Amino acid sequence: MIPIKRGKEIEAMRRSCRVVTEIIEKIRPILAPGITTEEVDKYAAHLIASYGAKSAFLGYRGFPGNICISINEEVVHGIGGKRKIQYGDLVKLDVGIILDGWIGDTAKTYPVGTVDVEDLRLIEVTNKALMLGIAQAQEGNRIGDISSAIERYVLEQGYQVVKEFVGHGVGRKLHEKPHVPNFGKPGQGPKLKAGMIIAIEPMVNKGSGKVLMMPDGWTAVTEDGQRSAHFEHTVLITKNGPEILTLTEDNVELAYHTAF
Repeated sequence: MIPIKRGKEIEAMRRSCRVVTEIIEKIRPILAPGITTEEVDKYAAHLIASYGAKSAFLGYRGFPGNICISINEEVVHGIGGKRKIQYGDLVKLDVGIILDGWIGDTAKTYPVGTVDVEDLRLIEVTNKALMLGIAQAQEGNRIGDISSAIERYVLEQGYQVVKEFVGHGVGRKLHEKPHVPNFGKPGQGPKLKAGMIIAIEPMVNKGSGKVLMMPDGWTAVTEDGQRSAHFEHTVLITKNGPEILTLTEDNVELAYHTAF
């Protein structure tokens, strides 16, 4: 069964998602050349605690970090360590928190300094793919409508979606039903109903869509060493269309133009 949230449960999810959105935006300014990913992780832990929340990732299936920090060819699940952020890097932050027993989950890709034009395009395409997927998160549609919208746009732009990792339902648990792949066919999969809350998160690679696992058992990297981007929003299905619970100001205009 796919959980349906109601009333106070939805309000609790709105609060947790507002907090996680504020946290990821507060981390962004410290992403500067010379800072280590370990220092970023510790700062994130401080921010999470300052809101009276807990990391949803720390200890989850043994994960050792407070947030996921992935750079350039690292696709997802990067662990804070001694690696220093460099000028021109693409830094992916994936932040999940638990506030009053409810999860807030979001991810963004940030360029550090001036990056290559093609890297900026990769970021823009991945972000728009997410918004196109969200536009299909309508009551009565199916998960496949979201999945196919993301994949179709990414392929049209000359990139590849990562298939090893997918979006998911979210609520009391970090990963609930249903799975939300970034690939698939329209009209397939579970039907969307008002009250469902899902995390949609395309991971898009410049070259091959395949990934390899690093020896730490967590960090996934692109098979060919090319760069990857990742965006994620937590979305509530309503009778009046999708409500992006982790929406930030830089996505408002994009959301409007994608929907209309």
